[in-house]
Amino acid sequence: MKYISTRGRAPALNFEQVLLAGLATDGGLYVPETLPTFDRDDITAMASMDYPQLAQTIIAPFVEDCIPAADLTVLIEDTYAEFRHNAVAPMVQLAANQWLLELFHGPTLAFKDFALQLLGRLLDYVLERRHSKIVIMGATSGDTGSAAIEGCKRCKNIDIYILHPHQRVSEVQRRQMTTVAGDNIHNLAIEGNFDDCQAMVKASFADQGFLLQDRSLVAVNSINWARIMAQIVYYFYAGVALGAPSRSVAFSVPTGNFGDIFAGYLARQMGLPVERLIIATNHNDVLHRVMSHGRDDRQELRHSLSPSMDITVSSNFERLLFDLYERDGQAIADLMHRFDNGEIVFSEAAMARARGLFSSQCVSDLQTCDQIAATWKECGYLLDPHSAIGVKAALESSISPEIPIVTLATAHPAKFPLAIEKAGLSIKPQLPLHLQDLFERPERFQVLANELSTVHAFMTGTISH
Repeated sequence: MKYISTRGRAPALNFEQVLLAGLATDGGLYVPETLPTFDRDDITAMASMDYPQLAQTIIAPFVEDCIPAADLTVLIEDTYAEFRHNAVAPMVQLAANQWLLELFHGPTLAFKDFALQLLGRLLDYVLERRHSKIVIMGATSGDTGSAAIEGCKRCKNIDIYILHPHQRVSEVQRRQMTTVAGDNIHNLAIEGNFDDCQAMVKASFADQGFLLQDRSLVAVNSINWARIMAQIVYYFYAGVALGAPSRSVAFSVPTGNFGDIFAGYLARQMGLPVERLIIATNHNDVLHRVMSHGRDDRQELRHSLSPSMDITVSSNFERLLFDLYERDGQAIADLMHRFDNGEIVFSEAAMARARGLFSSQCVSDLQTCDQIAATWKECGYLLDPHSAIGVKAALESSISPEIPIVTLATAHPAKFPLAIEKAGLSIKPQLPLHLQDLFERPERFQVLANELSTVHAFMTGTISH
């Protein structure tokens, strides 16, 4: 399988090359040239598979030219053996047609473990084979950083630098990053917001001259195709559990960067009967404004109770645009150039295609707290603020009651005690056993000015030789 850039000017690569590349040389994002598809019989057969078996079935076509099936089996089984629930991604019913897909049973209690635990193992596998070393640089609005560190901490061929906005992630999220020991692990608290961190990462990938000559940057953010690939699996897992292929399913996805919900779009393109994908945003509602008004412009980022969604530049939306504009790389390059200089207005044809599958909902902090309280009162189920946004958006949708709606529960409520408190609940959600001493562990991080040169100087001085 070959991968091509959304901007049409970079060479096609194989999976191993894409894994190590991150952004394409033309600034675009890599997507498969063609998608594997599954027919009704294939999807019916998935009902008898456990999660690792299903992951092998979904992922194998994307990597088959680079990773032998037997090796992939070992990587996948090792990945999901780290999860604390035998089902890996269990589902909970909230109402007649409302379901939660619990994606927080991995080591760092967030959905990003599904991809980043696998990504770390894929990188280790490839780097050992190539006798190479790399530098991982990533930006996090909360969960990506800890999941990346946890997934890659065992890799002896990697130096990892994670940038997070100083004092703008929850304490649990911060400590999950800063308490992991390792000479190759560097947490950088940037005196800015997530978009500032993300901009630094993108600028660094565009000009890697500050690195040692034998090193290159690799992305762990969802610009890395391998992350999207791994997330496709749980859409099939939930769909099959609720009756696919004989029954259609809808999904409500709390999202800021569009990576998680784009995986749902790909699942539909690959054959899963998805009725609708609901984009659930907080008051940093770039994606809701795009769906509502057909335009994308830069607005000031506002801190919220759902910090993992505090994003105003939705990087992965470019991957969807590539399809909405009929895979015209030049058109996407022109759009992104215009966005760098202000506002994009999307074509009516593109927006019509998007609205045929996607709808959106913006949920305020107040509504988030109300939904946490309501779900606790009605079901005895404690939602984290991101998952609450997804549930609220699902309940507000106009989807037929015959269609089950699966909300992706993207994080454990113990990561966000402030939101639980603001919801008026006296419950203090407990961290799982493996993290119960988290607040006693020593932290290690560096606070840096919001300056690219400062970050590069720190990296240059600390990369292992």
